Amino acid sequence: MKGACRAAVLGAILLALSALPAAAQGQLVQGPLVDELKMGVLAHDVGFLGDHIESGPDVNFEVLFTPPELLSVIGSPRPTLGGDLNTAGNTSDAYFGLTWGITLIQHMFGWGGSLFLNGGLGGAVQNGYTGTAPPGRKDLGSPVLFHLSADLGYQITPTLSIEAFLEHMSNANLAPHNAGITSAGARLGVKF
Repeated sequence: MKGACRAAVLGAILLALSALPAAAQGQLVQGPLVDELKMGVLAHDVGFLGDHIESGPDVNFEVLFTPPELLSVIGSPRPTLGGDLNTAGNTSDAYFGLTWGITLIQHMFGWGGSLFLNGGLGGAVQNGYTGTAPPGRKDLGSPVLFHLSADLGYQITPTLSIEAFLEHMSNANLAPHNAGITSAGARLGVKF
C-alpha cells in the first residue's frame, strides 16, 4: 500500500506538469516555460516547529516556472510544483505555490557568483494520516495542507546553484489534529 501512495503522489505531480504548457499558452510568459529544476535530499521531520516522530530521508524535486506577466504586481514570483518522496515509507507529499527570490550579495567571490534567498508559499497534498496515527507516524489532520519553504543558496554559475532548503507543512490548526512536518536538507538547482 505504501508504494501505491507514493505512485499516487508522483502521478498527481506528473499530471499537473503535463497540464502546465496548455495553461501557459494564454499567459504572457517571457522566455522558456520552465525556469529552473531543483533536486536534493532532505532529513524528514527534523523536529523544528514540532516533535520529531517520522523518519527516513526524503528525495525532493521541484520545478520553478517563468513567472507570467500578470504576477508582476506581486513581485513576479515563480509558480512552483514539487514533491518529497520519503524513502522509509512515511509521509510523502506533492506541493504547489509561488516562490519569491532576492539576491543578497552579487559577485560574492569576485568571479560572478551570488548569494540568494528564496521563500515559497502554497499548499500540499500528502499521503500520511489524517485521523488516528500509529506509533512512529504523525496525524496531520487533513490531506491538504499549507506549505512554506525557504532556501539560502549560492549561484555558482549562471545555470548551476547549491542551497540549504527548509520546508514546513501543516494545516495551521484548521483541523482537530495539526502535527506538522518540517524537513531540511541540501539541493542542486539547474536554470534554463
